[in-house]
Amino acid sequence: MHKRKTEIAIDAVKIASELCKQVQSEMVSSDAIQKRDRSPVTVADFGSQALICNAISDTFPNDIIVAEETSHSLKQNAELLKRVTEYVNRFASEDTQKKNIISSDAVCDWIDVGDGDNVDSFWTLDPIDGTKGFLRQDQYAIALAWINHGEVQLGVLGCPNLPHCLDDPDSDSGSLFVAVKGEGTSIYTSNGEYLGKANVSEDSSRLAESFESTHGDSNTHKKIAKQLGLTKPPLQIDSQAKYGVVARGEASLYLRLPNPKYPDYRECIWDHAAGQIVVEEAGGKVTDANGTPLCYLSGRRMINNRGVVATNGILHAEALSTISALYSRF
Repeated sequence: MHKRKTEIAIDAVKIASELCKQVQSEMVSSDAIQKRDRSPVTVADFGSQALICNAISDTFPNDIIVAEETSHSLKQNAELLKRVTEYVNRFASEDTQKKNIISSDAVCDWIDVGDGDNVDSFWTLDPIDGTKGFLRQDQYAIALAWINHGEVQLGVLGCPNLPHCLDDPDSDSGSLFVAVKGEGTSIYTSNGEYLGKANVSEDSSRLAESFESTHGDSNTHKKIAKQLGLTKPPLQIDSQAKYGVVARGEASLYLRLPNPKYPDYRECIWDHAAGQIVVEEAGGKVTDANGTPLCYLSGRRMINNRGVVATNGILHAEALSTISALYSRF
């Protein structure tokens, strides 16, 4: 593992998190648009991707980045592009700002650094995972992972609104998860203060699933949780923050089984890579619903995988067995 990659990734996610928090506090109605697939994208999505892609390409100019957004729709919306450019200038590094004021063209170029293809070694980025949660002032994540030979080697998961302890109403918010292959998962505050190592819970506690009902098969999720003895009400949370709560033992199962209305849906690589290593380096296990390892080399979507199952490890075999019994299509 390259120590420098870890340092750059942490710094990039931290500054992108600051931009996202600022946008969320100042947001106006024109700061969000719909993409062709009707999913929302905001000033913060574009600004976060620009900052992170530039940070990586500045230090590792030959590295490939596969990210969620492109500048295509942004270039067609002058007001939105102006807002993104203003935020990027506000949060860009001092070294970058000393060179020149960053133009809108440069911002679009930075965003499009993320329009790479899967190769043997690459980064994958979701600049805001859980944009609907972001728009509701709720949970979202900035998710960055480095993949080498098909294996996730580094994951940085910034969760600006995630409390340090979900069950403590007085807990401070802002959690940063950093997982390095073979080195465990560390948890920090959003400002970088070390909070400790993440460890999954050895007990059956509760299910974590998506807040958005269309993102999975919630009814089946609950049946599986009940059969596994997870009696607490499920945690319904946007974004890869769910991986974070499994990693630190606040849930012992995260399910994302395809919604029956969309049985052929395949997950995007940037929606799971960082979260996977965060859970695994905390002692858990992540596969698809068949028990197959997640494949990040099949393009932008994991076409060879069906659903996602993340557990504390202890529950994994039983969870897969229960899924198999309930889901004839897997």
